[in-house]
Amino acid sequence: MTDHEVFTLLAMGVYIVLHILVIIRILLRPHREPASRVAWIVVMVVVPGVGLISYLLLGETNIGRSRVARVHKVLGTLPHVADTPGIDSETAKASIPEDYRHLFHLGRTVNGFHPVGGNRAHLLKDSNATIDSMIADIDAAQEHVHLTFYIWLTDHNGLKMAEALKRAARRGVTCRAMADALGSRAMIESKHWKSMAEAGVRIAVALPIGNPLLRPLKGRFDLRNHRKILVIDNWITYCGSQNCADPEFRVKAKFAPWVDAMMRFEGPVARQNQHLFATDWMAQVDEDLGDVIREPLRAGEPGFTAQVIGTGPTVRTSAMPEFFETLIYSARRELCISTPYYVPDEAMQSALCACARRGVKTTIIFPARNDSWIVGAASRSYYQDLLAAGVEIHEYEGGLLHTKSLTLDGNVTLIGSANMDRRSFELNYENNILLCDPKMTVAMRERQESYLESSHPVTAEEVSAWSIRRRLWNNTIAMLGPVL
Repeated sequence: MTDHEVFTLLAMGVYIVLHILVIIRILLRPHREPASRVAWIVVMVVVPGVGLISYLLLGETNIGRSRVARVHKVLGTLPHVADTPGIDSETAKASIPEDYRHLFHLGRTVNGFHPVGGNRAHLLKDSNATIDSMIADIDAAQEHVHLTFYIWLTDHNGLKMAEALKRAARRGVTCRAMADALGSRAMIESKHWKSMAEAGVRIAVALPIGNPLLRPLKGRFDLRNHRKILVIDNWITYCGSQNCADPEFRVKAKFAPWVDAMMRFEGPVARQNQHLFATDWMAQVDEDLGDVIREPLRAGEPGFTAQVIGTGPTVRTSAMPEFFETLIYSARRELCISTPYYVPDEAMQSALCACARRGVKTTIIFPARNDSWIVGAASRSYYQDLLAAGVEIHEYEGGLLHTKSLTLDGNVTLIGSANMDRRSFELNYENNILLCDPKMTVAMRERQESYLESSHPVTAEEVSAWSIRRRLWNNTIAMLGPVL
């Protein structure tokens, strides 16, 4: 046997052993659904080389040990929000109708945030109105401005925001701005990012990628900070789907306009978003924001109860899908959802089907044209079962419907950054706000109704008429959902 043959046999042996070890890891890894294990093993067997590399790069929800340790250290350092002077969570809990108390109890198990009362909110008209409102609040800020965006573009709205931060910093307001390394890379690499720092804005990059060749050794590069948070003076905060960009969203202009929804909140719930921001900031910057969390709250006014739900790879596994499923099972009369990306697990799909089957008017609004062809195909693979169960599906025609919203029985609303897909549920850092208030829920429901007016209904007959080729494509993509 020649040296070349010996080397080839040894290489094949190492290759086979490595595949076996990875398959064992797939079977033993905690917090993975059976469907996900099966999907990964199928990929490993059918396309072994590609499967092996794919799993090593994308198979683990691994953000890096050092980052995990840093986040846990930060959480151990920061004071608990419930200890903030001026927060009365017991009164807030007592004000929640009995039918919905379990929702806020589940929410508390995610971050430890109690439901807090005394909040007011306003649903902004559209994306441009949201940016204008944010800038007006920044211009009126007296103490600090804390901002996080997943996508921050160097377009009209993006530069308006940068200029507002610079104005605030120059007049002595402490401004901290954080942007995701991947989603906002154009802004971070631009002269505008540097000019903010020169003006006194404290800037930070969330989840920096570093050397792309070495990044897989330290954790997945595609685990991102998808949050959209603005907190001003510990009292005003924003929550919803809006990135810092024009609705024309020129990086993907053919899908425009991006249609988003944001709520402006005033009250104690802002402190919970502040806690999320402080955790993200301190995980990247050696600066203690504990004193900001400890500041007593100003005297509030009567208002509704709300609670922040912040999830991510360093939070309890599957916290967000658990929360969505609990909301769905809690519906008694009406459930309306808008989401751009729908790639559910079996439990989520079953919850929606069961919701319609028990007589709840269940409506879901998707974009007719999705900027992700993979997610668009996977989403449509679930249409047939949803329609058969009685779920009403509508596809929005007026642009890319990017709003992530859920309204429940005219009383409860969930709004935020989380999509109903595996990326939001398992990989990205997200922030949502749960609120119990008929007035705000009516406002959100009216916005959803405006989406329906610009949508077309999807019928069971239409889906049944899809070609075999189209159904095969959709189902194949959906089958790979657990590995995407």
